[in-house]
Amino acid sequence: MERWKPSVTVAAIIEREGRYLLVEERTPEGLKLNNPAGHLDPGESIVEAVVREALEETARAFTPTHVVGVYLGRMQRASTGEDITYLRFAIAGTVGEPVPGRVLDEPIERTLWMSLDELRACAPRHRSPMLQCSIDDHAAGRGCALDLLHMHESVKLLHK
Repeated sequence: MERWKPSVTVAAIIEREGRYLLVEERTPEGLKLNNPAGHLDPGESIVEAVVREALEETARAFTPTHVVGVYLGRMQRASTGEDITYLRFAIAGTVGEPVPGRVLDEPIERTLWMSLDELRACAPRHRSPMLQCSIDDHAAGRGCALDLLHMHESVKLLHK
């Protein structure tokens, strides 16, 4: 029997003056909105992953401040019928201005700042229902210290 394995992802929750930094990305289902997010790479801690993903997708340095939540969600790709379960670690933090000369990774089209109302009004364009959940949790003040997340040194040693 094949063992079930969810895809582990990270998401950066970035808020400034009541607006959240999102990315608009090309997907098989068209242009979708998401947090700056992506997969955990081998040998990488959750915090390292979210810092890397935020930089790649926003061209801005990300400084993590706290864990917003851990989310388990499932989606089925309309274009392929593929069924995927994601285990997502949402980490809040801050960003600076765009890094000069840094470009957005493929398939990111652009970044944009949206209010909660704007985000809720475009729910059909969300890449995942976890987008709204994590932002609502952030807006409600939920979260834990970053030291909640641990990575044993064996993970780094395995991937050197």
